[in-house]
Amino acid sequence: MKLDDVQRAAQEQFGKQSHRYGQGHILQNVSDVRDAVEKITVPPRAQVLDVATGAGHTGIFLAELGCEVTVADIAQPMLERAEQMARERGLTVKTQQHAAEEFPNADGTFDLVTCRVAAHHFSAPEKFIAETSRVLKPDGFFLLIDGTVEDDQPEAEAWAHAVEKFRDPSHNRFLTPDTWRKLCVANGLSVQDLKLVPFKQPDLNWYFETAATTPENREKVLHLIRTVPDSARDLFGVADEEGKIVWWWQRMTLIARKTG
Repeated sequence: MKLDDVQRAAQEQFGKQSHRYGQGHILQNVSDVRDAVEKITVPPRAQVLDVATGAGHTGIFLAELGCEVTVADIAQPMLERAEQMARERGLTVKTQQHAAEEFPNADGTFDLVTCRVAAHHFSAPEKFIAETSRVLKPDGFFLLIDGTVEDDQPEAEAWAHAVEKFRDPSHNRFLTPDTWRKLCVANGLSVQDLKLVPFKQPDLNWYFETAATTPENREKVLHLIRTVPDSARDLFGVADEEGKIVWWWQRMTLIARKTG
Protein backbone atom coordinates (compact mmCIF):
# COMPACT_ATOMS: atom_id res chain seq x y z
CA MET A 1 0.00 0.00 0.00
CA LYS A 2 1.15 3.51 -0.80
CA LEU A 3 0.19 5.59 2.22
CA ASP A 4 0.19 9.30 2.97
CA ASP A 5 1.48 10.65 6.28
CA VAL A 6 -1.92 10.53 8.02
CA GLN A 7 -2.57 6.97 6.88
CA ARG A 8 0.90 5.86 7.90
CA ALA A 9 0.45 7.34 11.37
CA ALA A 10 -2.85 5.48 11.79
CA GLN A 11 -1.33 2.21 10.60
CA GLU A 12 1.56 2.51 13.06
CA GLN A 13 -0.61 3.62 15.98
CA PHE A 14 -3.25 0.93 15.66
CA GLY A 15 -0.74 -1.74 14.81
CA LYS A 16 1.16 -1.24 18.05
CA GLN A 17 -1.94 -0.61 20.19
CA SER A 18 -4.19 -3.34 18.75
CA HIS A 19 -3.99 -5.34 22.00
CA ARG A 20 -5.97 -2.61 23.77
CA TYR A 21 -9.01 -2.80 21.47
CA GLY A 22 -10.34 -6.27 22.28
CA GLN A 23 -12.18 -7.41 25.38
CA GLY A 24 -12.90 -4.58 27.81
CA HIS A 25 -12.60 -1.74 25.31
CA ILE A 26 -15.53 0.70 25.27
CA LEU A 27 -16.24 -0.22 21.63
CA GLN A 28 -17.14 -3.72 22.78
CA ASN A 29 -20.53 -2.27 23.72
CA VAL A 30 -22.33 -2.30 20.35
CA SER A 31 -25.68 -0.96 21.57
CA ASP A 32 -25.26 2.03 19.23
CA VAL A 33 -24.90 -0.31 16.26
CA ARG A 34 -27.85 -2.41 17.42
CA ASP A 35 -30.06 0.68 17.62
CA ALA A 36 -28.95 1.88 14.19
CA VAL A 37 -29.50 -1.38 12.30
CA GLU A 38 -33.11 -1.42 13.45
CA LYS A 39 -33.58 1.48 11.00
CA ILE A 40 -31.84 -0.31 8.13
CA THR A 41 -33.40 -2.87 5.80
CA VAL A 42 -31.02 -5.33 4.16
CA PRO A 43 -31.67 -8.72 2.53
CA PRO A 44 -30.97 -12.03 4.28
CA ARG A 45 -27.25 -12.83 4.32
CA ALA A 46 -26.52 -9.24 3.33
CA GLN A 47 -23.06 -8.45 2.00
CA VAL A 48 -21.45 -6.06 4.51
CA LEU A 49 -18.16 -4.15 4.52
CA ASP A 50 -16.95 -2.78 7.86
CA VAL A 51 -14.30 -0.14 7.15
CA ALA A 52 -11.54 0.56 9.71
CA THR A 53 -12.91 -2.32 11.74
CA GLY A 54 -10.36 -2.16 14.55
CA ALA A 55 -10.81 -5.29 16.67
CA GLY A 56 -13.93 -6.12 14.68
CA HIS A 57 -16.69 -5.43 17.19
CA THR A 58 -19.12 -3.99 14.63
CA GLY A 59 -18.43 -6.52 11.90
CA ILE A 60 -18.71 -9.46 14.28
CA PHE A 61 -22.02 -8.18 15.64
CA LEU A 62 -23.37 -8.02 12.08
CA ALA A 63 -22.03 -11.51 11.37
CA GLU A 64 -23.97 -12.73 14.40
CA LEU A 65 -27.09 -11.34 12.72
CA GLY A 66 -26.43 -13.57 9.70
CA CYS A 67 -24.68 -11.09 7.41
CA GLU A 68 -21.72 -12.08 5.25
CA VAL A 69 -19.13 -9.67 6.55
CA THR A 70 -15.84 -8.37 5.22
CA VAL A 71 -13.79 -6.49 7.80
CA ALA A 72 -11.19 -4.04 6.53
CA ASP A 73 -8.45 -2.14 8.31
CA ILE A 74 -5.21 -0.37 7.52
CA ALA A 75 -3.40 -2.27 10.34
CA GLN A 76 -2.87 -6.01 9.91
CA PRO A 77 -2.69 -6.68 13.69
CA MET A 78 -6.23 -5.32 14.02
CA LEU A 79 -7.47 -7.73 11.35
CA GLU A 80 -5.80 -10.60 13.17
CA ARG A 81 -7.63 -9.66 16.37
CA ALA A 82 -10.92 -9.43 14.51
CA GLU A 83 -10.38 -12.88 13.00
CA GLN A 84 -9.51 -14.32 16.39
CA MET A 85 -12.59 -12.83 18.02
CA ALA A 86 -14.79 -14.17 15.24
CA ARG A 87 -13.35 -17.67 15.61
CA GLU A 88 -13.93 -17.58 19.36
CA ARG A 89 -17.61 -16.94 18.66
CA GLY A 90 -17.87 -19.61 15.98
CA LEU A 91 -18.12 -17.08 13.18
CA THR A 92 -16.30 -16.46 9.92
CA VAL A 93 -15.44 -13.04 8.51
CA LYS A 94 -13.40 -12.13 5.46
CA THR A 95 -10.53 -9.70 5.96
CA GLN A 96 -8.88 -7.18 3.67
CA GLN A 97 -6.10 -4.72 4.47
CA HIS A 98 -6.33 -1.29 2.92
CA ALA A 99 -6.75 2.39 3.69
CA ALA A 100 -10.21 3.88 4.06
CA GLU A 101 -9.69 6.12 1.03
CA GLU A 102 -9.37 3.32 -1.55
CA PHE A 103 -11.24 0.01 -1.57
CA PRO A 104 -10.19 -3.03 -3.65
CA ASN A 105 -13.81 -4.12 -4.17
CA ALA A 106 -15.84 -3.93 -7.38
CA ASP A 107 -18.64 -1.43 -7.91
CA GLY A 108 -21.98 -2.39 -6.38
CA THR A 109 -20.65 -5.19 -4.16
CA PHE A 110 -22.24 -4.49 -0.78
CA ASP A 111 -25.70 -4.06 0.72
CA LEU A 112 -24.29 -2.19 3.70
CA VAL A 113 -21.06 -0.33 4.44
CA THR A 114 -20.31 0.53 8.07
CA CYS A 115 -17.64 2.58 9.81
CA ARG A 116 -17.63 3.12 13.56
CA VAL A 117 -15.51 5.51 15.62
CA ALA A 118 -12.68 5.64 13.09
CA ALA A 119 -13.36 8.25 10.43
CA HIS A 120 -11.67 11.03 12.40
CA HIS A 121 -8.39 9.27 11.54
CA PHE A 122 -8.97 9.36 7.78
CA SER A 123 -6.77 11.59 5.64
CA ALA A 124 -9.42 12.25 2.97
CA PRO A 125 -13.01 11.74 4.17
CA GLU A 126 -14.31 12.83 0.76
CA LYS A 127 -12.51 9.88 -0.86
CA PHE A 128 -13.85 7.53 1.80
CA ILE A 129 -17.42 8.61 1.06
CA ALA A 130 -16.88 8.37 -2.70
CA GLU A 131 -15.53 4.83 -2.32
CA THR A 132 -18.40 3.89 0.00
CA SER A 133 -20.94 5.04 -2.58
CA ARG A 134 -19.11 3.25 -5.37
CA VAL A 135 -19.14 -0.18 -3.71
CA LEU A 136 -22.73 0.05 -2.50
CA LYS A 137 -25.50 -1.62 -4.45
CA PRO A 138 -28.38 0.61 -5.56
CA ASP A 139 -30.52 1.32 -2.47
CA GLY A 140 -27.72 -0.01 -0.26
CA PHE A 141 -27.13 1.56 3.15
CA PHE A 142 -24.23 3.39 4.76
CA LEU A 143 -23.87 3.55 8.55
CA LEU A 144 -21.36 5.98 10.03
CA ILE A 145 -20.78 6.38 13.75
CA ASP A 146 -18.07 8.79 14.87
CA GLY A 147 -17.20 11.60 17.18
CA THR A 148 -18.24 15.02 16.01
CA VAL A 149 -18.86 18.58 17.19
CA GLU A 150 -22.23 20.08 16.49
CA ASP A 151 -22.45 22.71 13.76
CA ASP A 152 -21.53 26.33 14.49
CA GLN A 153 -19.30 25.66 17.51
CA PRO A 154 -15.87 26.68 16.12
CA GLU A 155 -14.17 27.36 19.47
CA ALA A 156 -15.30 24.06 21.01
CA GLU A 157 -14.40 22.23 17.80
CA ALA A 158 -10.86 23.65 17.84
CA TRP A 159 -10.42 22.69 21.50
CA ALA A 160 -11.63 19.11 20.90
CA HIS A 161 -9.32 18.79 17.92
CA ALA A 162 -6.32 19.94 19.95
CA VAL A 163 -7.10 17.54 22.81
CA GLU A 164 -7.43 14.56 20.47
CA LYS A 165 -4.35 15.44 18.44
CA PHE A 166 -2.12 15.60 21.51
CA ARG A 167 -3.69 12.49 23.02
CA ASP A 168 -3.30 10.50 19.81
CA PRO A 169 -1.28 12.11 16.99
CA SER A 170 -2.90 9.74 14.46
CA HIS A 171 -6.15 11.67 14.97
CA ASN A 172 -6.87 13.84 11.93
CA ARG A 173 -10.16 15.72 12.35
CA PHE A 174 -13.69 15.47 13.67
CA LEU A 175 -16.08 16.58 10.93
CA THR A 176 -19.31 18.38 11.76
CA PRO A 177 -22.67 16.77 10.96
CA ASP A 178 -23.33 19.28 8.18
CA THR A 179 -20.00 18.46 6.56
CA TRP A 180 -20.78 14.73 6.57
CA ARG A 181 -24.25 15.39 5.19
CA LYS A 182 -22.84 17.43 2.31
CA LEU A 183 -20.25 14.76 1.49
CA CYS A 184 -22.99 12.15 1.34
CA VAL A 185 -25.24 14.21 -0.90
CA ALA A 186 -22.34 15.01 -3.25
CA ASN A 187 -21.77 11.27 -3.71
CA GLY A 188 -25.33 10.09 -4.29
CA LEU A 189 -26.11 9.12 -0.70
CA SER A 190 -29.38 10.35 0.76
CA VAL A 191 -29.18 10.89 4.53
CA GLN A 192 -32.11 9.07 6.13
CA ASP A 193 -31.29 9.73 9.77
CA LEU A 194 -28.69 11.71 11.71
CA LYS A 195 -28.51 12.13 15.44
CA LEU A 196 -26.01 13.26 18.06
CA VAL A 197 -25.83 11.51 21.42
CA PRO A 198 -23.55 12.55 24.30
CA PHE A 199 -21.16 9.71 25.07
CA LYS A 200 -19.37 9.78 28.43
CA GLN A 201 -15.66 9.17 28.12
CA PRO A 202 -13.79 7.04 30.64
CA ASP A 203 -11.25 8.60 32.96
CA LEU A 204 -8.69 10.57 30.96
CA ASN A 205 -5.91 8.26 32.15
CA TRP A 206 -7.66 5.32 30.44
CA TYR A 207 -7.50 7.27 27.19
CA PHE A 208 -3.84 8.05 27.72
CA GLU A 209 -3.04 4.37 28.21
CA THR A 210 -5.13 3.24 25.24
CA ALA A 211 -3.34 5.65 22.91
CA ALA A 212 0.09 5.33 24.59
CA THR A 213 0.17 9.12 24.91
CA THR A 214 3.66 10.45 25.60
CA PRO A 215 4.33 12.21 28.92
CA GLU A 216 4.89 15.50 27.07
CA ASN A 217 1.54 15.25 25.28
CA ARG A 218 -0.26 14.20 28.46
CA GLU A 219 0.84 17.46 30.05
CA LYS A 220 -0.35 19.40 27.00
CA VAL A 221 -3.78 17.77 27.25
CA LEU A 222 -3.97 18.54 30.95
CA HIS A 223 -3.10 22.18 30.21
CA LEU A 224 -5.91 22.34 27.66
CA ILE A 225 -8.32 20.97 30.24
CA ARG A 226 -7.19 23.44 32.87
CA THR A 227 -7.74 26.30 30.41
CA VAL A 228 -10.84 24.92 28.66
CA PRO A 229 -13.00 27.72 27.18
CA ASP A 230 -16.55 28.02 28.46
CA SER A 231 -17.99 26.97 25.10
CA ALA A 232 -16.17 23.62 25.23
CA ARG A 233 -16.77 23.12 28.96
CA ASP A 234 -20.51 23.59 28.45
CA LEU A 235 -20.77 21.54 25.25
CA PHE A 236 -18.71 18.58 26.47
CA GLY A 237 -19.49 18.71 30.18
CA VAL A 238 -15.81 18.73 31.17
CA ALA A 239 -15.65 17.95 34.89
CA ASP A 240 -13.65 16.44 37.72
CA GLU A 241 -15.42 13.46 39.29
CA GLU A 242 -13.69 12.27 42.47
CA GLY A 243 -10.29 13.11 41.04
CA LYS A 244 -11.01 11.72 37.57
CA ILE A 245 -11.24 14.01 34.53
CA VAL A 246 -14.30 13.14 32.44
CA TRP A 247 -16.30 14.68 29.61
CA TRP A 248 -19.03 13.83 27.13
CA TRP A 249 -17.93 13.67 23.49
CA GLN A 250 -20.70 14.05 20.93
CA ARG A 251 -21.19 10.80 19.01
CA MET A 252 -22.93 11.04 15.66
CA THR A 253 -24.91 8.23 14.06
CA LEU A 254 -25.60 8.82 10.37
CA ILE A 255 -27.64 6.49 8.17
CA ALA A 256 -27.67 7.13 4.43
CA ARG A 257 -28.98 5.24 1.40
CA LYS A 258 -27.58 5.09 -2.09
CA THR A 259 -30.01 6.70 -4.49
CA GLY A 260 -30.55 5.53 -8.05
